[in-house]
Amino acid sequence: MGFAEAALIKLDIINEVVNKTGITKTKAEMAVETVFESMKRALGRGERIELRGFGIFNVRPRKTGIGRNPRTGAEVAIPPGKAVRFKPGKELQTLQ
Repeated sequence: MGFAEAALIKLDIINEVVNKTGITKTKAEMAVETVFESMKRALGRGERIELRGFGIFNVRPRKTGIGRNPRTGAEVAIPPGKAVRFKPGKELQTLQ
C-alpha cells in the first residue's frame, strides 16, 4: 500500500479564500478563476507575470531538434514551441 503525495488543488485555494475573507464560495470560486484566467491570457500574449514575494512566470521559446530519452536512449524529436517557466522568489527559495 503506497502513500498519496499531498497536493494543493484549486478547491483548496477557493476554500482558503472563503475561510480568510468570509465571502461566499461562489464568489471565491469566481475570484480564483478570474486570477487564473488572467494569468493564462497574459502568458498567452507572451507577457511576464511577476508576483513579488512568490515568483516570476514567463514564456520562453523551447529549443527544437533531437533529444534523447534518458531512460532508454531513444531519440526524440523536440518540437518548436513555447514553454512556461517559473522562477521562485527569495521567500520560496528559503522554505524550511
